[in-house]
Amino acid sequence: MRILTIRNAFLTASFLGISCINLYAQDGNLSFTQDPKFEQLLNEKRKINASITINDRYKIQIFNGDSETAKKTLSDFRKEYKNYDGTIVFSTPTYKVWIGNFKSRIESERNLAELKKKYPNAFLIKPNK
Repeated sequence: MRILTIRNAFLTASFLGISCINLYAQDGNLSFTQDPKFEQLLNEKRKINASITINDRYKIQIFNGDSETAKKTLSDFRKEYKNYDGTIVFSTPTYKVWIGNFKSRIESERNLAELKKKYPNAFLIKPNK
């Protein structure tokens, strides 16, 4: 009787051991589909975050005036300088076109010298939140 109990225990343990070897949860392959509009939203969010004024960032103001001229100035600027960020800021009663998001004053002054060729009234600003 005792031999059968040991034998049954051994067979049960062997069966459980062998069956556990074949168990696995996932095969490690992951695939998903993403709506293309999601990537567009992320790009827009990145642009908005880049245009938010941060206290330790410098910008260059290239225009100060009415709304329509500000829009035209920004549009013309974006056609010619694709690597700069640009935004229109409303400050009663005028609209301002701010360019760039420069970390250091040296970097912003270097870019200001280049932009003054096309926009002679451009100047450096450090906006506050």
